[in-house]
Amino acid sequence: MSLNEVAGRLAELRDEFDRSFAEPARRHDVEYAELLAVHAGGRPYALRLSQASGLHSDRPVTPLPGPQPALLGLAGFGGAIVPVYDLAALLGHAVPERPRWLVLAAGAPPLALAFHELDGHVRVPATEIVEESGGYDGPAVLRGMVPIAGRSRPIVDLPAARTAVHQLTGHKPYVHEEQ
Repeated sequence: MSLNEVAGRLAELRDEFDRSFAEPARRHDVEYAELLAVHAGGRPYALRLSQASGLHSDRPVTPLPGPQPALLGLAGFGGAIVPVYDLAALLGHAVPERPRWLVLAAGAPPLALAFHELDGHVRVPATEIVEESGGYDGPAVLRGMVPIAGRSRPIVDLPAARTAVHQLTGHKPYVHEEQ
């Protein structure tokens, strides 16, 4: 490639970059929900990607002693030390083996939930999700159902899981106040 061709290509890339700021902002398609299909304690669940800030496999977790069987320990993420809780234990399931996957919940304070299997990423029409209307008798962290691969899966609400962890530990939920 000649120097003139490189200069021309750089000018094209610069123009495309500048033009991208003049275009209207793109929105996520509100007609669909992005979910992770997972297994915790041998049972299928779904997690909303919009409530997560990261997904990691085989991340080292330093165990902590304590009275909470759901607390697996601490893990490092980008310089932050984050408590890791077993999703199966939070949902009241027996925990036969150490979970392999960690999902970071979006928001503060930092929280990671561990689960056993990742079935994959799915995109489903929002109309297929049955939202929780209240009065549910199951664990407080479940909010709705979604059909995935011909089977209904409860949806784990990550903010509700954070609240459940605070209730387990006796701490008040973290509230961020705007200045």
